[in-house]
Amino acid sequence: MAIGPVQLIVLGFNHPNFQGEVIAELERLRESDTIKVIDALAVYKDKEGEIEVEHLSNLTKDEAIEFGSKVGALIGLGIEGEEGVVSGAIAGAEAAAEGVHVFPEPEDAWDVIEDIPPDTAAALLLIEHHWAVPLRDAIMRAGGFRLSDGFISPLDLVAIGLHTAEEARQLHDLETTARRQ
Repeated sequence: MAIGPVQLIVLGFNHPNFQGEVIAELERLRESDTIKVIDALAVYKDKEGEIEVEHLSNLTKDEAIEFGSKVGALIGLGIEGEEGVVSGAIAGAEAAAEGVHVFPEPEDAWDVIEDIPPDTAAALLLIEHHWAVPLRDAIMRAGGFRLSDGFISPLDLVAIGLHTAEEARQLHDLETTARRQ
């Protein structure tokens, strides 16, 4: 079975409600076969930078620990306190030893935990894009391959006329408010 392109998205929250509207929207996207959430973690970072991690799924804590965390293995983060951080780091190291490299060069490494502002929370979503499988396969059949990807800031869309400056500033402010507080 082909797996679609997979993306790790890190979303910050000042006052998270992980059981509300975001979960409902992810469920709607899953039901429409647009995406599949492979794994999801909530990371709470206190004012001193200490973190607490919990699985965002219907698995019990024991099941989550038993099945492991795909996100944790990718970024070297576990879900059960200090022991979980160690096991997540081990899983990440084992994946790297088997040739799995999230970042091709060490200088390209993304320190996900460092990016989370103190006294906030983040949802780390590992998402498979089902909608993109036929497109990806067509590109591959045509001899194409992915060179790069990324989300485009609303501010960058002003120059090409997709947003007005005011719309872009409002969207940019909405997307980045927690980082500046």
